[in-house]
Amino acid sequence: MTRPAADVLAELTALREADPPTHGGRVLSYVYDHGRPELDRLAEQAATAFLPVNGLDPTTFRSVAVLERALVARARTLFHGDDDVVGSVTSGGTESCLLAVKTARDVWRAADPARAHSRATLVLPTTAHPAFHKAAAYLDLDVVAVPVDVASGRASAADLLAALDAAGPRAALVVVSAPSYPFGVVDPVAEVAAGAAARGVACHVDACIGGFVLPWWGDVEPWDLAVPGVTSLSADLHKYGYAPKGVSLVLHRGRDRHRAQYFATTAWPGYPVVNPTVLGSRAAGAMAAAWAVGESLGDDGYADLVARTRAATATVRAAVDACPGMRVVGEPTGPLLAVADDGGVDPFHLVDALRRRGWLAQSQPAMTQPDGTTLPRTAHLTLTAVTDDVVDALAADLVRSADEVRGVTPAAVDPSLVERVLTHGLPDELAGVMATLEALPADVVVPALVGVLQAAIDPGPSA
Repeated sequence: MTRPAADVLAELTALREADPPTHGGRVLSYVYDHGRPELDRLAEQAATAFLPVNGLDPTTFRSVAVLERALVARARTLFHGDDDVVGSVTSGGTESCLLAVKTARDVWRAADPARAHSRATLVLPTTAHPAFHKAAAYLDLDVVAVPVDVASGRASAADLLAALDAAGPRAALVVVSAPSYPFGVVDPVAEVAAGAAARGVACHVDACIGGFVLPWWGDVEPWDLAVPGVTSLSADLHKYGYAPKGVSLVLHRGRDRHRAQYFATTAWPGYPVVNPTVLGSRAAGAMAAAWAVGESLGDDGYADLVARTRAATATVRAAVDACPGMRVVGEPTGPLLAVADDGGVDPFHLVDALRRRGWLAQSQPAMTQPDGTTLPRTAHLTLTAVTDDVVDALAADLVRSADEVRGVTPAAVDPSLVERVLTHGLPDELAGVMATLEALPADVVVPALVGVLQAAIDPGPSA
């Protein structure tokens, strides 16, 4: 059965109307809004021009090779890499991180024939992005998660290097964040990279969220490829690079390391397969849009957007600091703030109160680290350039929301919520759900989370 194009597009429009607004600054996670409609139009036109193009083979679609070279060259300069730095465009931060782990594992194995089938170890702070845990699960590495300081949310270089020493010859990679997502703090990159290099271990800087902010933020300690010992770096173009989803970069120090990222085979009767990334066929639209946005903005355009983002962040930070009962965790560098209870404002209730006022923040559960210390539950705010347009309203509603929930008892843990959510979906008010997920053991929570997402896309029984 065919349908008129107008009806199909009308249905898609109706579906989008049920989503949160991706423009305007009211969604404080997931989306990155520059506030410039002309850039959206440019990105759309660039992506449309490349919709039919398959990035699988840049020797056939040579435009892809030109765009990828240009994006890597621009990033190499931005992140202070020399001519020995090369890399690839990927589908997103998770793929960039996974490829960094694959490279480190394969280089580690190649260094000693006895390691050919051995299991390597990945050392990271507890605040490192879950993409690295996912990579370890896919690529069969052990993970050593090192506790961070509870007050600052920052990794300790001494503790990470001690974990490398404990892992011994099995240590293949140590990860640091610039900044970490949960608390927005930059880890001690220079100290960790130097210590890793002295031990012959690769060091990856996860700058997926900060890569296109920190170069213009100011007052940032060394964190990029200018730091000796940093062997790879990831940075997302679809975050503060303001490109459409999904496009990211992974850069390596050395062509041999980059080559270890590749997969190639002739073990079938078809065409020779050479894949630089996890994907075979690759959509080129987001890559073209990322190139177009970067060309249009240039360094001056990015600097202006970062300045607006920094101004908005300062305003929101000041509002939190002045409001009784809540505090920002640590000293974030960049546009991410984690708001914790400081005597009466439960972050989960705060997120619900903000939602009632039209703002979507994220609830971050408390976490008990391997050493028994506990990182606090927080409300996470991701701020962008367009936040500057609405920052007074956001700051005022943040204070009103804190006033509304101050002194309200944190939501009770209710194990029966898990079954109700699996059966009926998520409620509008999530404080009880988040408190319950926070309290339950991982062997209960993880299957429940999978069940919720699985149910959301399950078509159900056929008619």
